[in-house]
Amino acid sequence: MKIELKVNGNVLVRDIDADMTLQKFLRKEGFYSVKCGCETSNCGACTVLLDGEPVLSCSILALRAQGHEVTTLEAMRIEAEEIGGYIADEGADQCGFCNPGYMVSAIALFRKNPNPTDEEIKLALAGNLCRCTGYEGQMRGFIKYRDARAKQ
Repeated sequence: MKIELKVNGNVLVRDIDADMTLQKFLRKEGFYSVKCGCETSNCGACTVLLDGEPVLSCSILALRAQGHEVTTLEAMRIEAEEIGGYIADEGADQCGFCNPGYMVSAIALFRKNPNPTDEEIKLALAGNLCRCTGYEGQMRGFIKYRDARAKQ
């Protein structure tokens, strides 16, 4: 099947199998921030923005994204680097496998709500699993990022 999909501002026209997930499509196209952690919509490693909303790309067929704007972490590099520094300072970047999903979810949150409450941060990141850190470092990093932005 032919698909026409806008990814990170670029239109891609490709032939794909009807059952290809968006995650597999994006990886095949070289968007390596989109990871496959579980293939069961439980870990958040495959999170991308679909029309500005975070979604798990392993649970969406690529064909369902046709006509929509897909944004991967590659297109959010500046925001991710800024937020990532706060995460690293809190020791929450151990293996790094979960970081792209966390970053996409956090960027989506901070774009919509520049000053979220601690509870809103927790809710926005609830679908992201980290097997290394216990989540506290990520929370500290996102809270410090929020607080630093509020001072600007």
